[in-house]
Amino acid sequence: MKPIIIPQTYNYIATFLSLACNLRCSYCINYFEEGTFAKKHLPGKDWVRGLNRIVSRHDLPLSLQGGEPSLHKDFIYILNNIKSELNIDILTNLQFDEDEFIQKVDPNRIKRKSPYASIRVSYHPETMKLEPLIKKVLKLQDNGFSIGIWGVTHPAQETEILKAKEYCISLGIDFRTKEFLGEHDGKMYGTYRYEGACDRKFAKKVLCKTTELIIGPGGDIYRCHSDLYEDRKPIGRNILDENFELEERFRECDVFGHCNPCDVKLKTNRFQEFGHTSVEIIEAK
Repeated sequence: MKPIIIPQTYNYIATFLSLACNLRCSYCINYFEEGTFAKKHLPGKDWVRGLNRIVSRHDLPLSLQGGEPSLHKDFIYILNNIKSELNIDILTNLQFDEDEFIQKVDPNRIKRKSPYASIRVSYHPETMKLEPLIKKVLKLQDNGFSIGIWGVTHPAQETEILKAKEYCISLGIDFRTKEFLGEHDGKMYGTYRYEGACDRKFAKKVLCKTTELIIGPGGDIYRCHSDLYEDRKPIGRNILDENFELEERFRECDVFGHCNPCDVKLKTNRFQEFGHTSVEIIEAK
């Protein structure tokens, strides 16, 4: 199979090993609208075969995520068999067996020079206990893993998140916050580049170009997070397609107004520089 070369303009490689999750947070961004997740899962060997085609940059890792990526039955196999030229980040709720992880995974495989941790743990006080999470994080940290905690500043939980941040920092744990995206008590939260993109009050035809490679659990490639979560058709390519290559171009979209906040929020890029947006949207001709 020919290599998949990541364009210089791309800022993220989102590798959704699974959209299943062992938690069910009421504000989960994956469920911003319907959230239809009955998708096939690639076996570990196919994931490795497809991902190892990727030619990326040192500062642009594969981000293994979900759902909860560790729910994939071949999670550790995939980690240990991705080629060494590719850096790896993991987005996880850390509800897996940390002792098995420490035993089977080399911490140097998930560590690189970057302004944030390579294993980014989500803390959700609605569905998680802080102390057991801290215990796991400290154990992984003591065993050489690059790890930190992120908390979403949901209006109903912001005070608790900020207290957790202060406590974790006192213990030597990197704890950062992320802006809450979505609706709460009839109010839309988040800082977005395109007005009305997430209001879900209309559907408009536009042209959209991504800066992210979004790979679904079955290896299919999607235009955006919204298409992935809402089970819209992928772009007709799969990482196992022999001749697949990325195209930097605008694609037609007829559901603007139903964007997922992940795609249109103003955020930091991989260098932690604020002002980046995952997609560029222009009027359809």
